Amino acid sequence: MLVTVTGGTGFVGAHTVAELVRAGHRVRLLVRGGSAVGAALRPLEVPPGAVDAVLGDVTDERSVAAAVRGADAVVHAASVYSFDRRRRAEMRRTNARGTEVVLDAARRAGVGRVVHVSSTAALFGPGVRVIGDDSPVGASREPYAATKAASEEVARRYQRQGAPVVISRPPALLGPHDPKLGDQVRRLRDTLRGIMPVWPAGGLQIGDVRDTAVLHAALLDPEVTAAHPLGAHFGPGHHLTTREYVDAVRRASGRALPAVFPPAALMGPVGRLTDLVQPVWPWHIPAEHEAIATVGAAVRVDPAASTLGLKPRPFADTVADTVRWLVDTGAVTPRRTGGR
Repeated sequence: MLVTVTGGTGFVGAHTVAELVRAGHRVRLLVRGGSAVGAALRPLEVPPGAVDAVLGDVTDERSVAAAVRGADAVVHAASVYSFDRRRRAEMRRTNARGTEVVLDAARRAGVGRVVHVSSTAALFGPGVRVIGDDSPVGASREPYAATKAASEEVARRYQRQGAPVVISRPPALLGPHDPKLGDQVRRLRDTLRGIMPVWPAGGLQIGDVRDTAVLHAALLDPEVTAAHPLGAHFGPGHHLTTREYVDAVRRASGRALPAVFPPAALMGPVGRLTDLVQPVWPWHIPAEHEAIATVGAAVRVDPAASTLGLKPRPFADTVADTVRWLVDTGAVTPRRTGGR
């Protein structure tokens, strides 16, 4: 099967490409720059000849049409994942408009299967504490969640029109080999560096990027999807409190990592101030209001929600593998992990 993957040089996309190649598929990438392909896929042991690439952007109709032409399936993983309000316009353009362009091109090309990579955040909104198979699209006003909700609404519209679209909803993700050192892996790095000693009390749904990649490959298997006919499936993950998260990092690193956990409501004003200051501050401040609000809401996935029957690997393994990768790539020094 020829599978076109958007966002294939990002965290979720690169791991998905590796899993698709292992499953025997041919892969075509839509990428903005060809030089990123090797850097993203080589560490995942993807053979150079297993993928080809079309240069372009998910918001450009011509390049998207070229990328999906002749494809049997499309995995739309391109997305901007950030709580940084400076990237609002970029998130609207890529997350919402990009989904419209890709799904329209896939429909016009007669693609037989489209996996739209959404997010648990697409279901977030005021008062929402549990999400599941029947949850409506969220009504969050926070930039990332709002744009992912908009993109999922596009995917649901295509489903209602009869398009062969299935939705995946990964949780927050960790794991080794993050080509662009995205938000979650960067927070883990900062925790190891000792510059994130304050965490809002609350929780988060979190999983391993490799498990989500397995989900995406499974969603292209007709036998699997015939047995699980729902239009959307959640990425495997765990619901952890922020204390449990930090404790897992402590065990993986062998360090004490002092931390305090004030109520999220008390940290909300700090987040608002961060959002005001960030546009003129030269460095990223990891205390955005959306991040604080997300943890404070502590939204969990209903245990009965579909993951295609896939189970998450132990979170301790995910953290240990991610920490090891951060050390191996020089993102943190060995002394930050007890010399491991």
